[in-house]
Amino acid sequence: MQLSCLLQKIKIMPRSTNSVASRARRKKIMKLAKGYFGRRKNVWTVAKNAVEKGMLYAYRDRKNNKRNFRSLWIVRINAAARLNGMSYSKFMGKLKANNIDLNRKVLADLAVHNPAAFKAIVEKVK
Repeated sequence: MQLSCLLQKIKIMPRSTNSVASRARRKKIMKLAKGYFGRRKNVWTVAKNAVEKGMLYAYRDRKNNKRNFRSLWIVRINAAARLNGMSYSKFMGKLKANNIDLNRKVLADLAVHNPAAFKAIVEKVK
């Protein structure tokens, strides 16, 4: 039997595309690309790549942001502790030894906005 005869006997359904979902998916990406420069904002393939890369950077940098803040707090605590005659590592060690449970965020805030309170904490642990 030839191929044409087989095709006549078999009912082949036409290919269906869900254009509503496809359009919505593209619109979602193009909305995220709003504000990009040049073809990145209005050409589908370029915008899709740019948005995907941007999402990767956003995911990565949400983690890096936490690291950056912790290091900032450590720098501020170290500077304030040295003004009061103690290094950061000794200060943190003595805090733990005296069971003072203040995290680095709170200590850094005290060091910047309330130096008198920070000095009182240093005096207490000395």
